[in-house]
Amino acid sequence: MPIRLHVNIDHVATVRNARGGKYPDPVEAAYVCERAGADGITVHLRLDRRHILDRDVERLRESVTTILNVEMTTTDEMIAFACRVRPDVITLVPERIEERTTEGGLDVVGQRSVLVDVSKRLKDAGIRLSFFIAPETAQIDAAHALGADQIELHTGDYSAASHKDRPAHASKLAKAAAYASKLGLDVAAGHGLTRHNVVRIAQIPEIEELNIGHAIVADSMFMGLGEAVRAMRTAVREGTELRAMANPKTTG
Repeated sequence: MPIRLHVNIDHVATVRNARGGKYPDPVEAAYVCERAGADGITVHLRLDRRHILDRDVERLRESVTTILNVEMTTTDEMIAFACRVRPDVITLVPERIEERTTEGGLDVVGQRSVLVDVSKRLKDAGIRLSFFIAPETAQIDAAHALGADQIELHTGDYSAASHKDRPAHASKLAKAAAYASKLGLDVAAGHGLTRHNVVRIAQIPEIEELNIGHAIVADSMFMGLGEAVRAMRTAVREGTELRAMANPKTTG
């Protein structure tokens, strides 16, 4: 089964906001990505609105024809916004103002008391619920207990590791993906993935979706956005073909 590629367009908005104008437009970027084969569009609505803005999400909700996945933290303001706009998926993530990008997964175990109400509100609004978490059994169990439809495994440690250490991180991700799948959770993965390191992750049989943004936007500077999406799809396809050869009975 092909892996879904969701393209995160946050950094198109970063470039726009550098000049405070309207160009480049994230909505136009989403259109280009979809035409190039993206299976979904992901954005992160951060507390400080450093890239994606509320209006961007509203316009994307009106225009995205695939799947709109909005990453956010768990404040009342954010959850109220989500319930009003109703993207297809909300992925709950940790957030610290001082970080450059999301560092680590959400501590679902430690924040369970808060997440019970948040999860119920999102589910009651008919929104698919995902948690961005570390590849740890306790976090997967906690997400499952809260009614998650999906988890997204944080691949940052894998992506940042040396070539020598990457196999161990990939193995940890594979074990977590297999465990989550047995619980009935859909499994996504993302953070720090590039055309060069995604192949190994795409070989993990249980991973059904990848969320990739920074690398695609960076590649687009040299090859154009549509071609950058197509190049990433080619790299993901290489991984899925390798896993099909390794697990012929699991393909269909």
